[in-house]
Amino acid sequence: MKKTGILCASDTELAPFLKAMEVRRVTEKTRLKFYEGTIGKIYVIAAYSGVCKVNAAIAAELMIEVFNADAVVNAGVAGGMDPKIKLFDTVVAERSVYHDVAQDILTEFHPWMPSVYFPSDEGLLSVARNYAEATEHSVFFGTIATGEQFIEAKGRERILQAHSPLAVDMETAAVAHVCYVNRVPFLAVRSITDTGEDSGVETFEENCARASELAAEITIGLLQGWG
Repeated sequence: MKKTGILCASDTELAPFLKAMEVRRVTEKTRLKFYEGTIGKIYVIAAYSGVCKVNAAIAAELMIEVFNADAVVNAGVAGGMDPKIKLFDTVVAERSVYHDVAQDILTEFHPWMPSVYFPSDEGLLSVARNYAEATEHSVFFGTIATGEQFIEAKGRERILQAHSPLAVDMETAAVAHVCYVNRVPFLAVRSITDTGEDSGVETFEENCARASELAAEITIGLLQGWG
């Protein structure tokens, strides 16, 4: 049976997964709790890492090295960047990128990538597309850009010009980075809490719980098709 790592940034984002999960074991490492068990027929290891790239990378590496995850899905919330992305839409990353790292860092040095973009796993993308065709939820596929800042008006245009992302967050590319060097399948599923039109930390906080529930529902739904 495949074991899927489900990695969230916050306890709010993880909570809907734990509600749906039959937890069999809880392990503490690096001040994080890893929950092992099942969601329906899916065997999962779930955790929240805390916000930011390093926290996400620590948790992702543990999921792979210690808990032997066969794939890692980074699930939770994000800010909408493309004008077509609205509140409570969901973005599935076809690829992810750092918007706050110099573009030659990962191509000229380890891990010597062919481009600045981390590709998501084609098998997971296929099941996600099948799910998207069957669901009533609004699911979009494209780029997610990652950096350690909350994006409102400042910096938005620069990121859009550089990468044309559908959404932005603080963890996805870091988790993708860990999966890339470990050759482990990766996918990100992020539901939108704020946009250029509906912006600000207060908007994010108001919408975080609902968007987290939506991201969990979509993630669990699409994973049913990953056999």
